[in-house]
Amino acid sequence: MTTALVYDPFNLQHTFPRHPEYSGRLAGTWNLLEADGILDRLLRVESRPAPIEAITAVHTAHYVEQLEQMATRGGGKVDPDTYVVGATWQASLLAAGGLLGVVDAVLTGQADNGFALVRPPGHHARPHTGMGFCLFGNVAIAARHAQKMHGLERVLIVDFDVHHGNGTQEMFWDDPSVLVFNTHQFPYYPGSGALDETGAGPGQGYTVNIPFPPGVGDGGYLAAFRQVLAPIARRFQPDLILLSAGYDAHWMDPLANERLSVAGYAALVEELIGLADELCEGKLVATLEGGYNLDVLSHCVLTTLRTLSGDAAGVSDPFGLAPGGETDVVDLISAARRIHGVNSEH
Repeated sequence: MTTALVYDPFNLQHTFPRHPEYSGRLAGTWNLLEADGILDRLLRVESRPAPIEAITAVHTAHYVEQLEQMATRGGGKVDPDTYVVGATWQASLLAAGGLLGVVDAVLTGQADNGFALVRPPGHHARPHTGMGFCLFGNVAIAARHAQKMHGLERVLIVDFDVHHGNGTQEMFWDDPSVLVFNTHQFPYYPGSGALDETGAGPGQGYTVNIPFPPGVGDGGYLAAFRQVLAPIARRFQPDLILLSAGYDAHWMDPLANERLSVAGYAALVEELIGLADELCEGKLVATLEGGYNLDVLSHCVLTTLRTLSGDAAGVSDPFGLAPGGETDVVDLISAARRIHGVNSEH
């Protein structure tokens, strides 16, 4: 399989001392990819800024203008967690645009699937403001771009970041053409993503939340993908699957309390590859979201790229499984299936 990858070292210039979402997240990951040699086997996509009209398809023009002005003045904060520096405007355009480039490569047949190794992340960014380390809703921008520029009718967004992708959910809350599936620790930042948050109006039922308690590991996550996501995806019949790939549900991540392993993430990506092969000719594109243990993040990205590209080297996991047991989520998964009308046969 041909896997496309985009990376732009300019994105390292969006950084802030002692902030968890800083340049080292990309730099360390890139170093491991170079050392591994996998880059020689991937299709490199040219980095380019997203056009403003692609961004204003999901964000207000007023917010986009505010962000540019803040960066031009040298920086500031859009909320207590989310910084802007002079380079942030260009880095944000490149993060969104890099993902668009990978989507274009996949949808035009240059690649089978792809990964955007970009930052700042995006899934908390709301239509009218950034939040939670995120400035532009990269995956939402990509979904709209796929529809407007490539004529796709239905896009499935899967988000396995440990924090609920509230911004992505908000952007498609009443839209039946984009189905948003979230697994996340709950209750936890940003506080949204309850089981009964399922969309509104014509979008009712097209928002799916799996609000995990702390302590859920590989088994619980895989069960949610197989027992909830898979039948819903088959019913939805997407033309493209987009993945918000946050790796902060790993058991060693400092910002959360779930118990996924690198191998567990690989299993989730395998599930998505299988669904994409079955439903949309393999069209699957991932973009980086969270992940704040830098060693774990690097190996998760390497493993995801190996999984996407069918690399025989397989999982790169020097950390192993989480010690101890997992929180049981059988009842939660049953409730999600019931709420979303997934029959027991599925």
